[in-house]
Amino acid sequence: MGIATACTSTAPRTGIPRPWDSARQMIVVTTADWDASEGQLRRFERTDADWHPLGPVQPVQVGRSGSAWGLGLHPDPQADTGAPIKREGDGRSPAGVFAIGEAFGYAERIDTALDYLPMQASHYCIDVPGSPLYNRIVDTGEVGAAAAEGSTEPMRRDIHADGDHRYAQGFVIRHNPAHQSPAGSCIFAHVWKAPDVPTAGCTAMSADEMSALLGWLRTDARPVFVLLPDAEYARLQADWRLPPITDAQDILHDR
Repeated sequence: MGIATACTSTAPRTGIPRPWDSARQMIVVTTADWDASEGQLRRFERTDADWHPLGPVQPVQVGRSGSAWGLGLHPDPQADTGAPIKREGDGRSPAGVFAIGEAFGYAERIDTALDYLPMQASHYCIDVPGSPLYNRIVDTGEVGAAAAEGSTEPMRRDIHADGDHRYAQGFVIRHNPAHQSPAGSCIFAHVWKAPDVPTAGCTAMSADEMSALLGWLRTDARPVFVLLPDAEYARLQADWRLPPITDAQDILHDR
């Protein structure tokens, strides 16, 4: 995918500093509303004062119940707004702005400039509320098999879940970095099961798009992941200094 020839200006850097002000790569996922399980993914790169869109808009699947405010780099969500708040097992993908963590996958090595963790049969992500390892990927060879009892997130789903390919490649979305239980755990971007199948709370896409993202993302660019319903994105875009959403990527792709 080539860099689009147009650029997208951000609001002037005035007002409250944001933790993502130094980010030079941004993945933006928007959905129709809080309950939508389908979304659109755009990526942007900042090489100067402006954000530049890259490539065409891509379809993604998010949580089966939609999205809900998560815990990340953005201000803490206010429960009195009426918007849902992310909780363990609610089937919602966390909304907000999040750091991007390590890449992971089934292969020993992949083409990415992110830190990469090859998953083994002994790797699990702990989604058990109350566990001292909550919201962490662990190796039971190191922490013991008992630590993963009750976890529904084996990282080698091809081995433990009848050949499931969804975690063949992915990366960690750093929701709930303080590991607060039960605020939600094990939030990833990963390969979708099928184009029309939502997730339990992650963001899923085609294998080709996941490979493209992993080949593009760089740790030194301080990449961030943004997920918001359309109305929230429009409301917060200027204040949070996010790239304006336009049709430029679709138009350029169609030419």
